[in-house]
Amino acid sequence: MSDSDPRNELVDHLPALRAFALSLTRNGAVADDMVQDTVVKAWTNIDKFQQGTNMRAWLFTILRNTYYSSRRKVKREVADVDGIHTGNMAEKPAHDGRLQMNDFRKAFAQLPDEQRETLVLVGASGFSYEEAAEMCGVAVGTIKSRANRGRKRLAELMHLDDEDSMIMTDRATVAVVAANGSSAF
Repeated sequence: MSDSDPRNELVDHLPALRAFALSLTRNGAVADDMVQDTVVKAWTNIDKFQQGTNMRAWLFTILRNTYYSSRRKVKREVADVDGIHTGNMAEKPAHDGRLQMNDFRKAFAQLPDEQRETLVLVGASGFSYEEAAEMCGVAVGTIKSRANRGRKRLAELMHLDDEDSMIMTDRATVAVVAANGSSAF
């Protein structure tokens, strides 16, 4: 770098840049970050600086634009300290659901007809035990027993423990497997 290199002049303006950044942000750490961003932008774009013009004004313009850009960005951001919002936005990979759905279909096909019928009525279709019992022409206790045995057998066939959760996107399928008609997705 020669003596006429404008990069040599950057250091001279750091105190004024920090004071300006503090006046904008009212936060020392944020102001220091902005000054650092400004210097990096100025350094990488030094070829755009015109020799003989006001370096200080050029740096202040970069700092000011950096500040307003960050303010616009903050307005678009959502504070999600606990990660709840982000968790709701996450999308599970489609292949995981398809693989589990294939496993479910194979396991479901192995159940006796009465258990499959009961699980479809009570779990997938959302009928109450009483309504399913009336449709099948059996006692309510029989429907409850078939549903319980069917769910237990499905869990065995799919190698699920009580701690495992079904990661499926199809609510009806999860309702069939879940004892209370709902489960974690």
